[in-house]
Amino acid sequence: MDFAMSATARDYHQRLTDFMTEFVVPAEETYHRHRAAAGPDDHSAPPVIEELKASARERGLWNLFLPDVSGLSNLDYTPLAELTGWSLELAPEAVNCAAPDTGNMEILHLFGTEEQRRQWLEPLLAGEIRSAFSMTEPAVASSDARNIETLITRDGGDYVINGRKWWTSGASDPRCKILVVMGRTDPDAASHRQQSMILVPMDTPGVTVVRSTPVFGWQDQHGHCEIIYDNVRVPASNLLGEEGSGFAIAQARLGPGRIHHCMRALGAAERALALMVDRVQKRVAFGKPLAEQGVVRESIAKSR
Repeated sequence: MDFAMSATARDYHQRLTDFMTEFVVPAEETYHRHRAAAGPDDHSAPPVIEELKASARERGLWNLFLPDVSGLSNLDYTPLAELTGWSLELAPEAVNCAAPDTGNMEILHLFGTEEQRRQWLEPLLAGEIRSAFSMTEPAVASSDARNIETLITRDGGDYVINGRKWWTSGASDPRCKILVVMGRTDPDAASHRQQSMILVPMDTPGVTVVRSTPVFGWQDQHGHCEIIYDNVRVPASNLLGEEGSGFAIAQARLGPGRIHHCMRALGAAERALALMVDRVQKRVAFGKPLAEQGVVRESIAKSR
């Protein structure tokens, strides 16, 4: 298989590289200074994020992840996702390619009704709001969607949702307006047809954000939340796709999403390696730079 970048991808790659160098990396100090002053319990986005978003839009570096919008294939997008990984907290959102919004936009684009797209997809594509994906539960191994216990019960023209979720990424951000919730609509159906996905506005009665869970003691700006759904009632028109299609929608979401995450992780690793290479050329021990010491060179080569 030929993984060489297309002419279009090369053009985007160069323009995104310039944007990262000129705008994103220099903005990191401002971002972290704001977060440090605000404290871990403040999940609002530092103002520099909106400044970067405006600059990215001016340069046509916007919604690159969605082929029907950007014209880029998944293969074209992968090296661009890697570039954004060099500045994980700023770059993905700056170009409106941040999780969990990307996955949520993909499934709204693929499975949403015209009204769902108008109400939620359009403002997400415009970067006006953010969203969260609520699947994982504390009591079961949620990577296997067949274990999901949250119930989505039809009641006349509504669905009623009851359950407890955690690691709902994005739900602490005050800009988060919509939750994509996965639960069981038919516990008696075939194992892969029991689950459905439904749209739940954040301000719906019965939605309680219990806490944002830290990761190794670190609170992400957007949060990873434990949420209780207590008799949460939404219109039946909020269902994504049809009843029982939740498992298939999840797989459609996971396909591109895993590529995006892996490439961003590679970008973060590339930056770490670049920092290490720079350090060993400047750090002196036992009378010479670390770069001139064989064991260090060997360690860097193995890391690469």
